[in-house]
Amino acid sequence: MTETTGASAPEITPSVPATVGVLGGGRMGAGIAHAFLIKGSDVVIVERDEAAAEAAQERVESSTAKSLERGVLDGNLDAILERFTVSVDRKAFADRELVVEAVPEDWNLKVESLRAVERNLAEGAVLASNTSSLSVTGLARELERPQRFLGLHFFNPVPASTLVEVVIGEQTAPELVDAARSWTAGLGKTAVVVNDAPGFASSRLGVAIALEAMRMVEEGVATAEDIDNAMVLGYKHPTGPLRTTDIVGLDVRLGIAEYLASTLGERFEPPAILRDKVARGELGRKSGKGFFDWS
Repeated sequence: MTETTGASAPEITPSVPATVGVLGGGRMGAGIAHAFLIKGSDVVIVERDEAAAEAAQERVESSTAKSLERGVLDGNLDAILERFTVSVDRKAFADRELVVEAVPEDWNLKVESLRAVERNLAEGAVLASNTSSLSVTGLARELERPQRFLGLHFFNPVPASTLVEVVIGEQTAPELVDAARSWTAGLGKTAVVVNDAPGFASSRLGVAIALEAMRMVEEGVATAEDIDNAMVLGYKHPTGPLRTTDIVGLDVRLGIAEYLASTLGERFEPPAILRDKVARGELGRKSGKGFFDWS
């Protein structure tokens, strides 16, 4: 395992892989595809069926068009989209330099998906997971080539976010870390390199703050809006912990909290207010209601 402490990391040259694959074209997967596409990579998204593939294509085409409209991206939309395809066949990953798995945060689904992708990769290809909390080392143990695997944790919304968490598993080859830092810089983002641990750095800290904010709402300390304003105005967070939870999804946050509680102890035990909201279908922005009203 590569050490992340001590001397500063060497300078790297920004670049992006010539060919990139993304497994899963939901909000995160489409965002990852968009990020590489607008920087020059040839990108393919593989989805589970034709309906999902069509939805993924629409997401990427729409976000790319919006980037052009805002002046964030120069060029011709049709020419850019010539480098983008969608498929329902994992064999489309056979010529990819990098493939990023972006399926929901479920251990069994991740393992099944990563194994299926790996079987279709060239021997020298890099396989990455966009997991926000699951053990990269544990996932790697389920693969034939764990040295070619690492975590690339992108943040929502991917096009606007400037951070990528590069997570190093126990068997990750050191050169993959340098490659990941170069790719992240090529995307115009900053890499934070962490050794594999439950929740890594970002999810562990973010969830800890969010869970305490939920307990404060539960206890009647303050409203969700005032708690968020305290963090935005007092600590310069761009978005408060409860609004961020709504954007991420309360069900997603619940799953991460349960995993962290099982690995790090009761300080990450989800409060009743979170469990109750998820049970009622109040999942945040995607359902129209969470800690805030999004309707």
